[in-house]
Amino acid sequence: SQAGDTGSSQPGMENMTFEQMEETARGTTVTFYGWGGDEKLNRWLDDEFARVMKEKYDITMERVPMDIDQVLSQLTGEIQAGEKDGSIDMIWINGENFRSAKENNMLYGPFTDKLPNFSDYVDGESEDVTMDFAYPIEGYEAPYGKAQLVMVADLAVTSDVPESAGELKEFVEKNPGKVTYPALPDFTGSAFVRNIIYEICGYEQFMDMEPDKETVKAAIEPALAYLRELNPYLWNEGKTFPDSSVTQDNMFADGELVFNVTYGAYDVPVAIEDGKYTETTQSFQFDKGTIGNTNFMAIAANSGNKAGAMVAINEMMSPEIQADRFATMKTLPVVDYDKLNDEQKAAFDEVELGKGAIPQDELLSKRIPEMPAELVPIIEEIWQEEVVGK
Repeated sequence: SQAGDTGSSQPGMENMTFEQMEETARGTTVTFYGWGGDEKLNRWLDDEFARVMKEKYDITMERVPMDIDQVLSQLTGEIQAGEKDGSIDMIWINGENFRSAKENNMLYGPFTDKLPNFSDYVDGESEDVTMDFAYPIEGYEAPYGKAQLVMVADLAVTSDVPESAGELKEFVEKNPGKVTYPALPDFTGSAFVRNIIYEICGYEQFMDMEPDKETVKAAIEPALAYLRELNPYLWNEGKTFPDSSVTQDNMFADGELVFNVTYGAYDVPVAIEDGKYTETTQSFQFDKGTIGNTNFMAIAANSGNKAGAMVAINEMMSPEIQADRFATMKTLPVVDYDKLNDEQKAAFDEVELGKGAIPQDELLSKRIPEMPAELVPIIEEIWQEEVVGK
């Protein structure tokens, strides 16, 4: 099956104006497949976003919580079976999953050039929306929210937070058994390890590195040695690691750990507000910076409701929805502030980030790019072999 229009029940998408898409999509249901592990986000999608879509466009949003590897295996199965009106419309996706889906013709596109909010409010030239883990997007994904890795500690428990890998080692030695990170390939655990690799080995060399295991291993050896040196002081002495970032977060909230890591730049103020974290909890990042990336939305190549998916994705990039996500979930916006009018700017300006957050300008000034997607699984495999239990 070639990417693009695979004979769905809505022919002629290529020639439709956006208004015609809105008309075609009225009264339909759009399925949105993606990770369901964030309860606050689930509630917002079900209550707020679904309400707006129903009221504005008479579109019913159906959220289907599913891990991305399962989503892609379901999509592969449907495409191979020749199903033209597939069950999957929108997909929350990025990184290596996007790369493999796009290369295997599983996604519809390019489509972002047809979305008014993308043209009007997103900086289409910025690397945050042209590249996904150093892989060219070419209009096959639209930005959903920005993320950036931050580390977390409770200043009432550990007053000095580490600002480099060297200081992190001292921190771990001072707090034996109380620091760890999620087991790779957990998304956050994997990003944390890449951040350590950048910190110790620099990041420029990885941008055009061959995805060859021996090459990668040689390049990251100093970081592997560092991670092995941490092990004796880690939780369970680095023999095992928490199975997910959700588990790690609960261990931190319960006081079992004094260190946490998250890819949600403003997760800390949200958790303080919800009473999950103490008021003295603080986000921090290394002086050399932390990895940032963008969450994206794509459309299945065999989606039976491409028009509806386009309308929903366009709405997700509207300044109003982005400001609401920033206010309620503290998601870093994907709209370009300079493209907004005064009223739209005000909606972002009045958001109180709350306690424990790194100011946005400081956060973004230390944002470093994600690694090429094809290196990620190689690093995860090497970590399993060279770090765990060593």
